[in-house]
Amino acid sequence: MTRIGRSLIFNSLKGYIRLKFPFVQRMTTVEFAQRLGDSKEFHPLILDTRSEEEYTVSHLAAARQFDVGSDFTAAPTLKEVSKDKPIVVYCSVGYRSAKVAQQLDQAGFSQVFNLEGGLFQWSNERRPLFHNGQPTQLVHPYNVVWGTLLEKHDRL
Repeated sequence: MTRIGRSLIFNSLKGYIRLKFPFVQRMTTVEFAQRLGDSKEFHPLILDTRSEEEYTVSHLAAARQFDVGSDFTAAPTLKEVSKDKPIVVYCSVGYRSAKVAQQLDQAGFSQVFNLEGGLFQWSNERRPLFHNGQPTQLVHPYNVVWGTLLEKHDRL
């Protein structure tokens, strides 16, 4: 798929996710990268809402794999987290994480942000990914169709 084609599909997906989850706060990959790099005060909890299999291939630095089927109020990852701590959630393209962001918001967490474009956009922008603490460029494609949204060099 060409870069233009990928861009058109990503923009359509982002629009659909905004419509489907209108009350979910969003953060672009550019804003997230800037806030992580420029601010000593921005220390969000980063939750990867993809499957364990996807997470194992690569993830963002300091991200924790978050079982989307868990009871959010009892999840060990959230048990000690202040309701006003910034939380950034992501998945492959942003749909699964938007669902989680909505549920976290409904559970009383006030600063939940869905990473717009998800890990695929982050990867396509050549931002850092990790596997077992080491840098990698590989990304789990989720499936054959969604994997076409990754640039070829990034596909598993």
